Amino acid sequence: MSPAAIPSRKRTIGLIWTQTRDHVIGANGTVPWHVPEDLKHFQDIITGHTIVMGRKTWDALPEEAHTEPSRRTIVVTRDPDWFAEGAECAGSVEEALALTDPEEVWVIGGGDVLRAAMPFASVISVTEVSTDVEGDVYAPEISRDFIMAFTTGAERSTNGKDWYIFRSYARQ
Repeated sequence: MSPAAIPSRKRTIGLIWTQTRDHVIGANGTVPWHVPEDLKHFQDIITGHTIVMGRKTWDALPEEAHTEPSRRTIVVTRDPDWFAEGAECAGSVEEALALTDPEEVWVIGGGDVLRAAMPFASVISVTEVSTDVEGDVYAPEISRDFIMAFTTGAERSTNGKDWYIFRSYARQ
């Protein structure tokens, strides 16, 4: 990567995901839980900011999320001919971050994209849900370069079955 392509560390590059206690973030192209409080938390953080995601994450989103006017969306894909209404395309996480400099940007998934973005991140927001499910996509391990900056106690979701915890991490 050329020095010009390295994103500035003076801006917020955030990673955000929801995981089970076993670090599952997806199963069969879906998020296998519905915790309304987590969805609100997610929207509160990303609204008005650029988001970066992988193509499989894009494909898993509901159609109305593809044309959300409050944010810019960049999809990381190896297919240079990929096109979708409402999204820009980047060939790598590094390219996506270079396209957004100096904007605040949030990387939302999937697992490989989150792992690739970890070295550039300044903050991480993780929601842990009590759901026990088999998954095929897992959250990245949080680098030792981060310290926990905030955590809530476990709270019961209004869905009546899950508990959730919000945690934030900051780069040291």
